[in-house]
Amino acid sequence: MSKMTVEVVTPERVVYSGQAEMVIARGLQGEIGIMPNHVPLVTPLKTAPVRIKTEGDKEVKMAVSGGFMEVRGDKVTILAETAELPGDIDVERAKAAKERAEKRLAEKYAELDVKRAERALQRAMARLDVAK
Repeated sequence: MSKMTVEVVTPERVVYSGQAEMVIARGLQGEIGIMPNHVPLVTPLKTAPVRIKTEGDKEVKMAVSGGFMEVRGDKVTILAETAELPGDIDVERAKAAKERAEKRLAEKYAELDVKRAERALQRAMARLDVAK
C-alpha cells in the first residue's frame, strides 16, 4: 500500500513525524479519513483522538485539542493547540479533570464557565480514550 508523510505539530514541538497509510481525525463535519493521493484539503479539527495507521494493524493514537489539518499531495500536516501521545497522558489527572468538568456542567454556572467546562470535558475524554 502506498504511504504519505504525516506531521503533527504544536507550538511547543513536533509530536509526530513519519509515514502512514491513513489518518483519521474529527473535523467539524464529523470524522474524516485521509489516504495517500487525497484531494487537497484544509479543515478545522475538533478536540478528539487522531489515529495514524502506520502499517497493517499498527496505529499511533494521540489526543489532539483543536487546530487544523492540511492535506497537500502526499503530506498531511496537523497544526494543533495541543497533541499528546499515550505516554504523555496522566490518566488520574485526566479522570479528575473529567469529573470537575462534569460537576461544573451539572451546576450550570455562567455561560463562559459552561463553555470552558465543555472544552475541558472534551480534552479529558480525548485523553482517556487515547490512554486506554
